Amino acid sequence: MFRLQGSKVLAVDMTGDAVKAKNGSMVAYDGQMAFKKLSGGGEGIRGMVTRRITGEQMTLMEVKGQGTCWFADRASEINLVSLQGDKLFVESSNLLATDAGLRTGTSFTGLRGASQGNGLFTTTIEGHGQAAIMSDGPAVVLRVSSQYPLTVDPGAYIAHQGNLRQSFQSGVTFRTFMGEGGGEAFQIRFEGDGVVYVQPSERNSIAGDV
Repeated sequence: MFRLQGSKVLAVDMTGDAVKAKNGSMVAYDGQMAFKKLSGGGEGIRGMVTRRITGEQMTLMEVKGQGTCWFADRASEINLVSLQGDKLFVESSNLLATDAGLRTGTSFTGLRGASQGNGLFTTTIEGHGQAAIMSDGPAVVLRVSSQYPLTVDPGAYIAHQGNLRQSFQSGVTFRTFMGEGGGEAFQIRFEGDGVVYVQPSERNSIAGDV
């Protein structure tokens, strides 16, 4: 159903089924398609309320029909992820599209430092199907095992899946050395068994410098 044309365009072939995609990301289609804007992005009232409280925005549209629809967003690189009943955690800004049958929601991932007491939330996708996630530059998939935990800069983090425990630790970032950091910098540590997707271009992130 999902296939890449080049590395920056997602083609979705539909035969009466549907796909959920980032609002405004459709660039072309052939055949007969119907478009519907989805409010919230999480499933049900709880997802909508959580997003309103945390500011984790994910505006989606549903595309349904017969034919092929093409999606892209700001020339970002696109990566396909297959889910076999497991759960994918992804930054909302890095999510392009999912099979309509996959469930989306919001998950609490930890505190942004004890001094701040602010929560961090991420978008969750679970079920059986495919998801398309975006990265600024070609994404790198890094394996995490019990012997080899992984520490990631928040600005480079895109997504993760598998049986991973996530925690936050104080540290320094490249921006700190360059004198561009402001306040408390921290990093994300992953332990367990799974994979983490990172991008080579570090975005400006409130998570990186608080």
